[in-house]
Amino acid sequence: MIRRLSLSILAAASVIAAVGTARADDIVLGYLYAGAGPFATFSKTNLVAAQMAVDEINEAGGIAGKKIRIASFDTAGKPDQAVVGLRKLAEDDQVLAIIGPFSSSECRVAFPAAERAGVATMSMASSAPKLAEPFTYAFRNTSDEGYLFSRVMRALQEHNLPTTTAALAYATDDVVSKTMGEVVLPNAMKKAGTDIKLSVTFQNQAFDLAPQVSQLVATPTDLVGVGSGPEAATRLVQELRRQGHNGRLVAGSTIADPELPRLMGAAGDRTTIPTTFYGALDDRTKKFEAEFIQRAKVAGIDRTAAAQFDAATYDIVLIYAQAMKTAQVIGDPAKLAAERTAIRDELRKMKDFLALEGPISFGTIGDAVKPAYVIEMKDSKWHLLAHYPAGG
Repeated sequence: MIRRLSLSILAAASVIAAVGTARADDIVLGYLYAGAGPFATFSKTNLVAAQMAVDEINEAGGIAGKKIRIASFDTAGKPDQAVVGLRKLAEDDQVLAIIGPFSSSECRVAFPAAERAGVATMSMASSAPKLAEPFTYAFRNTSDEGYLFSRVMRALQEHNLPTTTAALAYATDDVVSKTMGEVVLPNAMKKAGTDIKLSVTFQNQAFDLAPQVSQLVATPTDLVGVGSGPEAATRLVQELRRQGHNGRLVAGSTIADPELPRLMGAAGDRTTIPTTFYGALDDRTKKFEAEFIQRAKVAGIDRTAAAQFDAATYDIVLIYAQAMKTAQVIGDPAKLAAERTAIRDELRKMKDFLALEGPISFGTIGDAVKPAYVIEMKDSKWHLLAHYPAGG
């Protein structure tokens, strides 16, 4: 059972300090987090979720009678720093496995480094297709964006919602946004029989999207597929409504921010996206979300819900713990390489682990196969439109 910590322990500085130190007799996990850059807000809340899982495991007796601790490294969201951090965690801190990094850009270079170091590394957010596939120590507790977005199109059609025509609007200044706009969204739409009328591009940091939106308004469509982060998607949908475009905004999990309804307001109604975590699903998810919100608040982070990345980070710690227990890892420094490999091998064999997000398995390409939830914004709140089981 998840238990509440005192407010003093939950202060933001204490959270980061707690994951930055480790004793010789601990089971040590590494954490590559982004304390700066475009994903810093998400990464801070991910730290809260990771500590929740660590506390839960330690309160239940830890691993082989030892406490889990996290040694952390701030990548600042930069790929080159992700590699530096991975080497430090693997060589200096001698961690058994690594949580993170967050983004696809970081994973693109961190995964090869993890393979050379022989240490399992698992991202909670990277979703550009097939980044983990070439490596045996690379894992992602995320599902491929193509897998997820195809469920969005399926849900819309099952609910008899218009999908005849679409336009694409995507950012070109980061790996996953560009991949969404040029590969994932158009492939899934075409497979669903949707006619793509036009595409427009922008930068995630662009403030004025009026020129791009004017092109979309000139050719109105049922759907506007967006490849970007949540902030850019917010600006886009607000400008779409301002100029009179009434098409449904659809996107991948790259904009799956639980705060999006608050950010978008009424302009975001009917926005439809996939996620791998839905906080109102059952008693377990509700308990997790309630404690997460409390811990985040005391840590100085204003959140009204947990993001899928928070749930994924929490589950990564549980997944590693299960792999270590099954492999009978005891944290013996003399057997570090062998125990790291044993963790990897157990992850590769893992089937239907009952994680917070639902049953999780890892296939041959290193990505998690898990349930997909399609959510739709109504009255400035997320509502569940469809729920598909893992692989379904």
